[in-house]
Amino acid sequence: MTEPELPPLRAALEAVLLVTDQPVPAVTLAQVVERPTEEVEQTLRELAGEYDEQGRGFELRTVAGGWRLYTRADCAPYVERFVLDGQQARLTQAALETLAVVAYRQPVSRARISAIRGVNVDGVVRTLVARGLITEAGQDEDTGGLLYRTTPLLLERLGLQSLEELPSLAPYLPELSELDAGQPS
Repeated sequence: MTEPELPPLRAALEAVLLVTDQPVPAVTLAQVVERPTEEVEQTLRELAGEYDEQGRGFELRTVAGGWRLYTRADCAPYVERFVLDGQQARLTQAALETLAVVAYRQPVSRARISAIRGVNVDGVVRTLVARGLITEAGQDEDTGGLLYRTTPLLLERLGLQSLEELPSLAPYLPELSELDAGQPS
């Protein structure tokens, strides 16, 4: 009795990537297919290039430290119509602002987020946790309040490898001279 023939590396990688719902590191894929990481990374880069050249409806990208298949941006209207059936599941302005505070100040407490935004954020934080965009990150030593941080899902949705890729806030902050001008002497 002979062992069944294994599929080629490319086919094995595609099969695994089709069933994942989050980016998979190349080292993990290499372990699964029992091949050297360098060979797997090279094959993934080749597959990504081929998908682009062929204009497929999907693309292979490296995001948040791993590889994942995504639908191509120009196909988004069709995918949204199919998946959402006409309903939009977008974040509110309040949720986006809260998410920005968490991303730039993490780990951060709910009270600190509220202080920065100037409004109660309890409901918004619950929504962001429920959507998997932020998660609990321990307790504040001073107040005992829960701390929150962003999740890998947020990086994935933003198409970022890490939070260091977030744009700098400095260009949007007022100059010190502007702040001093409003203060009494």
